[in-house]
Amino acid sequence: MPRLVLVYNPNSSNYRRVKKDVLDKREEIFKGYELSEYTIKKIGFESNVKNLKKEIKDGDLCFALGGDATAAITANAIMESKKDATLAVLPYDNFNDLARTLGTMKLSDLIGAGIVSACSADLRLGRAARSVSEGHAETIPAPAKLYPLEIYVDGEFWRYATCYVTIGMTAEAVELFDEPKFRKYMQKGHKSSWRSYLALAKWYFKNRKKKIFLPEFTINGKKTVKKASDYAAVSGKSMCRVMKGGEDFKRPNVFRSKAYKTISFPRLFMLMARSILHRTPGDDTKGDILEFKDKATVELQAEGEYQTFENIKEIEVKKGTKCLKVITKN
Repeated sequence: MPRLVLVYNPNSSNYRRVKKDVLDKREEIFKGYELSEYTIKKIGFESNVKNLKKEIKDGDLCFALGGDATAAITANAIMESKKDATLAVLPYDNFNDLARTLGTMKLSDLIGAGIVSACSADLRLGRAARSVSEGHAETIPAPAKLYPLEIYVDGEFWRYATCYVTIGMTAEAVELFDEPKFRKYMQKGHKSSWRSYLALAKWYFKNRKKKIFLPEFTINGKKTVKKASDYAAVSGKSMCRVMKGGEDFKRPNVFRSKAYKTISFPRLFMLMARSILHRTPGDDTKGDILEFKDKATVELQAEGEYQTFENIKEIEVKKGTKCLKVITKN
């Protein structure tokens, strides 16, 4: 049986649910596993990745308990560790794009994968429970392969993105989720995603015409839509929960991307309608190089984790052949 590494953030808005549902019952739920734990600290994304990757060993099953930020830290740590480790995700957030991509949206989804013990009374369900009752041991299936996006800024590696990355206005809007007032509200147990969408809508109408979010740039040497305010690259099944993606995460060297003029509300409305009802608009590509006419200050965000870069000339987004081993719902 492999070692199981539990990764969680005690400062997250949904930590109380993580503790109640999983951590308080860890010995029962993960019966038979050697357990190790990593607590995400208030030291920034990169520092947490650096610390976690030192703890990962060959054969580990790294279990991300939390939102997309926790999953992203865990995924990046596994990739950077270069160890033969696997990622499983149990989501506790409003969007949970990686969990939606993998299909593991609740604890029972991982019973059939042999990860969760089916011995406790409240977990006796599904194929795993029947198998245990009949005396047949469940085994963990061969992990699936997920090919993450790779992002470089002026030639320097920034991070991996399992589902999507955005640059510009939408990336800057993510900062509002770290505002003390908003986080305090969410930590009180207000879990509905409508609160996040309402906050984003208010921010959009307040800020959409206040500045240039993306200075003039080209993608692979070609001009973009005039006054583009955003660039998005999508590889997973969803972006911000409601915007549909596809199956590109299963394939190396391909994803969908596009530049958008979302400061125009009619264009944003059409983009959201197409993304929700069909699929987020974009063109297939192996990789994009965004070159700015002049040195620029821009915001990047991948799965809700953002960073501001100043005086940069180039951003590259590509899909290589490096894969992340993941557990998906049977």
